[in-house]
Amino acid sequence: MKRKITLIPGDGIGLEIMHAATEIIDAATDTIEWEENIAGFAAYEKCGELLPKETIESIERNKIAFKGPITTPVGKGFRSINVQLRQKFNLYSNVRPVKSYEGIDALYKDLDLVIVRENSEDLYMGIEYMAKDDVAQSIKVITKGASERIADFAFKVAEKENRSKVTLAHKANIMKLSDGLFLESGRTVSKNYPDIKFEDVIVDAMSMKLVMKPQDYQVIVAPNLYGDILSDMAAGLVGGLGMAPSANIGEETAIFEPVHGSAPDIAGMNIANPTAAILSGIMMLRHIGEDSAALKIENALKKTLKNKKLHTKDIGGNLSTTEFKDEIIKAM
Repeated sequence: MKRKITLIPGDGIGLEIMHAATEIIDAATDTIEWEENIAGFAAYEKCGELLPKETIESIERNKIAFKGPITTPVGKGFRSINVQLRQKFNLYSNVRPVKSYEGIDALYKDLDLVIVRENSEDLYMGIEYMAKDDVAQSIKVITKGASERIADFAFKVAEKENRSKVTLAHKANIMKLSDGLFLESGRTVSKNYPDIKFEDVIVDAMSMKLVMKPQDYQVIVAPNLYGDILSDMAAGLVGGLGMAPSANIGEETAIFEPVHGSAPDIAGMNIANPTAAILSGIMMLRHIGEDSAALKIENALKKTLKNKKLHTKDIGGNLSTTEFKDEIIKAM
């Protein structure tokens, strides 16, 4: 019996890269049935909603979604689709691997770390208001429960992947209550994992150290805002957002997606790089226990990326999205 997974191609280049990724997955395993739905600008144009009821119901049924980049229209009244999905399904953990691949021109050739970002609170809760006509205030919410939950998740990632250190990023020297609570929660949880080293680093120093010597880190855990910034910065060390997969994971539901945007300027031109979508698909396969298919795709992707003649335009080659996809399937 096939496993149903909600497929949301998204906007812009989403249709091209996500269908390339699903074709590769289908070539590696015949155990998945895709249930395609819409969200974002494409959904808004079709039915006047950014996140249609049918899409939400599909995710509720299937518990796993594979999602492309989504465009949220700019203007008052439009909330980020990604934030809505995370809050709706309590996807409290954002997982961002940062890994070097041979053949990719990058600042570092030997990186392999994971950033775990708390996804449910902090400033991203969107609690803000005008205190006066010329004074805007945003409320930063940090709770002990969410902080301990994300710290425990980070340690479990370290355990599962045989990593020996977890580093917590914070600004508790200034925000002694909110970030102080996040730090204290991490310290409390670390006692349950005596075989894994725990350290904490102030986030501005963490930014500098991550650029200068990123090899020192294995798993980094951070509150929502810091995690967002650090993970994008870290992606720049291994080739950019085109090499950045991600997972948003909750107790029951998980959504896997490339980190980059919808790039409407090149949509429909068949030149987009599907690597981040493919890597996100590999994460999804491992999450549902399809380790053999995940390894098969990863090895084929590595082989393809290693040959610079087989790159897409954005990473120095001339292959189209379709041609790149075909080379990976051929390599399997």
